[in-house]
Amino acid sequence: MGEEDCPVRMNAWVRGRVQGVGFRWWTRSRALELGLTGAATNLDDGRVEVVAEGPKSACERLLDRLKGDGTPGRVDSVVERWGEAGGSFDGFVER
Repeated sequence: MGEEDCPVRMNAWVRGRVQGVGFRWWTRSRALELGLTGAATNLDDGRVEVVAEGPKSACERLLDRLKGDGTPGRVDSVVERWGEAGGSFDGFVER
C-alpha cells in the first residue's frame, strides 16, 4: 500500500459564503464519489467544517475541489489539518 492510499483524516475549515447555499450537500456528494466518509458541519462563525477520512489521494482530491471554482456559494479560504484516520464515521453526513 503506497502512502497515497494510507487512510488519513483531513479537517478543512471553509470560509466564505458557504452556509445556506447547498455547500454541505455538494461536499457530501463529492466525498461520496471519492469513497470518503466523514461530515460537513455548519459552524456558528459562518464557516463549514469538513472532516473526511479515506485514502490520502482521495482526501487531497476533495480538498482541491473545495478550493476550486465549482463550489456553491463563494469560498474565500480553506485551512486544512491532516491526521490519522479514526474510523469513527459511517458514510458522509451533513450536520
